[in-house]
Order: sequence, then structure tokens, then C-alpha cells
Amino acid sequence: MTDPVRSRPSRARWLLPIVLASALGAVAIAALLTNIFERQQEARNPFYRVVTLTDTTSDPAEWGKNFPQQYDSYRRTVDMVYTRYGGSEATPRTPTATDPRAVVAQSRLDEDPRLREMWAGYAFAQDFREERGHAYMLDDQVFTERQQVAKQPGTCLHCHASMYVPYMRAGNGDLIRGFETLNPMPYAEARTHVQHPVACIDCHDPESMQLRVTRPGFLEGIRALKASEGVEGYDVNTMATRQEMRTFVCGQCHVEYYFKGTEKRLTYPWHRGLKVDSMLAYYEEDGHADWTHARSGARVLKAQHPEFEMYSQGIHARSGVACADCHMPYERSGALKISDHHVRSPLLNINRACQTCHKMSEQELLDRVVTIQDRTFEMRNIAIDALLDLVRGIEAARARDSASPLVAKAQRYQKAAQFYADFVEAENSMGFHADQEAVRILGNSVNFSRLGLAALQGAAVPDAPLDAAASSARRPARTAAAP
Repeated sequence: MTDPVRSRPSRARWLLPIVLASALGAVAIAALLTNIFERQQEARNPFYRVVTLTDTTSDPAEWGKNFPQQYDSYRRTVDMVYTRYGGSEATPRTPTATDPRAVVAQSRLDEDPRLREMWAGYAFAQDFREERGHAYMLDDQVFTERQQVAKQPGTCLHCHASMYVPYMRAGNGDLIRGFETLNPMPYAEARTHVQHPVACIDCHDPESMQLRVTRPGFLEGIRALKASEGVEGYDVNTMATRQEMRTFVCGQCHVEYYFKGTEKRLTYPWHRGLKVDSMLAYYEEDGHADWTHARSGARVLKAQHPEFEMYSQGIHARSGVACADCHMPYERSGALKISDHHVRSPLLNINRACQTCHKMSEQELLDRVVTIQDRTFEMRNIAIDALLDLVRGIEAARARDSASPLVAKAQRYQKAAQFYADFVEAENSMGFHADQEAVRILGNSVNFSRLGLAALQGAAVPDAPLDAAASSARRPARTAAAP
């Protein structure tokens, strides 16, 4: 029989660990509940209103007092990191009285001297550098050598500065009137109206923090595009979905454009659509050309940075993926899910930018991107070589007979070939945004150059390059199978 007195110490030995475990469990549960409560409170109060933001608060540092995490990542756009086909490495330079920059991006003209010949007679043949982060967008425009060789209008600031407040002030509260006031000003005069590169107020409403489009060029461009699709009076800020806005705020500036008329009105050529063919057709109808090529005498076009248009032709746009999903992916900060305002290449942030959707290794994703870009770059080189063969052919033909109608026909082909090649060259994804479209565009560029050379030899080619492109794209008619 068990002695009850002797069993008490044994029970005591088991009782103490049980009590301690229970106490630790209670503490852990309390800590968990406290953490959940704190995170719930954070989620209910996504920011602390340290300062009052208004529709005239253009300084991003003021916004940063209420949104420190976003402001911290925004400030990191000063980073200079080179990827295989984009970004820039810091290139030291000696500051001068006219350009105080001690560091610049490397020259694209030195990387590929063919570009000087491609843009002969235009300011880009004087100075063209790799892209840098948003922090540099204003200074790099102010101090580019292009300012010294061509008179730039105030229109240029539309996409290189925080323009919402300057436009509103210049227009006495009317955004479009302010836009029209600053556009025709000499650049140096218009520059006195702005203080910052792109800032929080350009993309966010200061009261609700909702995304908004503030650039008149996009407001008018997207309205023209929608009208071509049968939607009249489109107002992007009231009619677009939130996911669309996560692309449209980027598309405000990452687009093809031109300065229209003596008033230098910034215009996005979307009246017929977003494809390169549609834009060339618009330019042909409008009669616009950016300059006369110094060697061939052709009236030609300079593509700008049509990321929005190229992206719109790709699989990510078709799948509903927005620019911000890849270039400003969400990140966790406590209970909050915020967009990373570093704004950089997804290749520098594959884990959050790509692997959210693509469940494969970082190396595999990188390899896929590089394969697309390498192939596009190869085609880009072929297209530029073909274009320059045409330029030299026209130059030689002009020396023999500048008034020849064959020269005029070849010059029209140069305009098309150059715009198509430059469309991919100027677009900053090296084909990734829409790989098949990029190769199609470059293939057409090569064909335009071929047909231009054929025209110089007197061959029967279509008068209009777009007619030739349409003929190439036409599917053959089917014939009935023999019985």
C-alpha cells in the first residue's frame, strides 16, 4: 500500500513545472493578444497627423512627417545601381560654373557611338545619358548639354519637376490654364516656378491620400485615347479603378509625347491608339517631325520614353498587373502594408517584385528576363545598323540629285524606320514590358530600312511605310482543299 505521506514530495515535484508552464502560457497569450491589439490599432490608424497637408504642400519632407516609411524609401531614389540594360553607375565629373554636378550617369553616346549618327542634327546627339532615379530628374534636365545647343521650352518641366502647385499658381487655381501659361516660357524662366523633382503631391490627394493624376498631358491624352475607343468625356480621376490608377500615375510621364504648335503644348499622340503604328499614323496626319536629319535631310521623329505604351501591349498589362506592383511592390511595416517608394528596377528586388506571383527561384526569374533582353538587344542592333545603311544611302543619293522623288520616298521610310527603332531604344525595359511587340517593332524597322534602300534603286515599293507594314501583317486568304 502506498504511503500518502511519502507521495506528497513527488506530487510537489510535478506541480511546480505545471504552474510555471501555465504562467508562461498565460504571459505568452497576453503578449500575443497585446500584439494583435497593437497591430489592429496600427491598421486603424495608418499614419499620425503630425502636420496638416494641403493642396499647396509641395515639399515631400513635410509629407514625410506624416508618412516616414514612405518618405524614407522615396529618399533612396538617389541610389545609382546598374543592371544589365538599365540604371546607371556613378561617373565622377569636375563641377563647372554652368554644371555643379560632381557625379553623373554614364554617357549612352559613348557606349554606342551609332546613336550620334542616328540623331545627327538633334540635341540628343550632343548629350544623352543612362537614366537615374527620380531624385535626379530635375537637376539632370537643368544641366544637360542639350540645354546649351537648343532652346528648351517650359514644357520640358511637365515630367521633370513637381508641377501641380506651379501649374495651379500660374493658372490662379486652374490647372490647365497654368499648364498653358508655363509651356511656352523659356526653360530658365519656367524653372524659377518649381522647387522639387516629382513629389508626393503629384500622385496623392493631401486629404484622402488617394492616387490622382495631376499632369495635364496625361489628362488630355487619356481622354483622346478613350474617345478613340468610343468613350467620350473620360475623366481619369473619377472613372479609373484603383488598380488602373496604380499604372496611370506612372503613365503621367513615362510616355511618348511631342510639343504641339507655337504654344509648345505637351501632347500625347494617342488619338488613334497606343501602338507605335497608331502614333506614326497620327504624326503623319498631323505633319509633325521633331527635326531635319543633318545627313539625310529627312524630317524625322525622336521617340521619348514610351514605357506606358509598350507595357500596355504586354502580358502583365493583359493580366491586370500595374506598374506599381513591380516597381513599387508592397512591403510590410508592422501591421501596415505600404508601397515601396524606392521606385527601381524589379531586378533589384525580385523577391517582392516578382516572386509574389511567380513561384520559382530568383535565378530562374533573372535568367528569363535576361534572355528576353539579350534577344531584344540583338534585334535593336540589327535595326540600327539597317537604319544607318539607309541614312548613308540617302546621303549619297542626295549628293547626286537632291530633288529626286526617289530620295523623298526613301526619306519617308527613314522617318518610319527611325521612329520604330528609337521606340524600342528609348523604352527603358529593353523589350521586357512587351517582348513580342518589341521584336515586331524592330522587325518592321528593319523592313522599312530595306524598302527605303529599294526605293533609292527605283524599285516599286508602297508610297507610305504603314501601307507596307499593313501588307506584311496581312494573313493570306485560305483556299479550299482539293477534293
